[in-house]
Amino acid sequence: MSTNEHQFLLKALEEGLRLDGRKPMQMRHLNIEVGPDYGQVLVSLGDAKVVVRISSEIVTPYEDRPFEGIFQVSSELDGMGHPSFNEASHRQEEEVMLSRLIEKAIRRSNALDLESLCIIAGQKCWSVRADVHIIDYDGNMTDTVCIGVIAGLLHFKKPDISIKNGTVILHDMSEREPVPLSILHIPICVTFQIYSSGSMEDNVKGDGREFVIVDATLKEEALTQGTITLTLNSNKELCQMSKSGGINLEVDEILSLTNEAQIIVDDFTKYIKDTIKKDEELRVNPLQKELQVVNSRE
Repeated sequence: MSTNEHQFLLKALEEGLRLDGRKPMQMRHLNIEVGPDYGQVLVSLGDAKVVVRISSEIVTPYEDRPFEGIFQVSSELDGMGHPSFNEASHRQEEEVMLSRLIEKAIRRSNALDLESLCIIAGQKCWSVRADVHIIDYDGNMTDTVCIGVIAGLLHFKKPDISIKNGTVILHDMSEREPVPLSILHIPICVTFQIYSSGSMEDNVKGDGREFVIVDATLKEEALTQGTITLTLNSNKELCQMSKSGGINLEVDEILSLTNEAQIIVDDFTKYIKDTIKKDEELRVNPLQKELQVVNSRE
């Protein structure tokens, strides 16, 4: 980015103007497409696109957590998402940061009930894995991936099992109806980019004027001087807060951003639930529909 372009974009953001015509606190359009397999979703946030696939297998639980299952996030960043990911050092750093943020948002907030993944205490449990692939990176990767992972978990169903004489029997999905995961709440990340009109010394002294935008594009991210990611759910619970950069934010500013994020989270939560519900209705076979009608009449 040239110096002139840098100054022009920064001045426009300071005046509340964005290249794509959005307002400072306006998210890009969210679109979620579910695949034919359970747990496969394609999430588009503007021009940013992410594919998430959820899978599961039966493994031995960790020794220090014998009554819990396992949840892991694996992100794959390559040159198809963005040319900068061809550099191994940059790619590894982004992958580690992304995996940590998503795991904190979902696993540490107990969004996925790990105890429900336990089959035989200390012997057998379900290991759930979320494979994330960035196919088009246009900024705000954290929010896009978080939405993809939680939507994939809500859409995913694992095979039903039975235990006979201490042996775990895995049933085919054509034999028994698959079982959805136990999702206790839906955490969604909302990332804000922070800018300042002052110099670095002014920022340290608190003399610079800060201005904030949400859901930054790739060019807007390149100008950022600080980032704050808030993870909330529709119950108005703050599950996580992660801040990086040297610009200070007052408590009232953080509370204001939290209120803005809550509005976004409520809208996205409703959209995710509606998308999963529509897919479930399409998958119901005619016999199940007939039985549901009979039960509703009774």
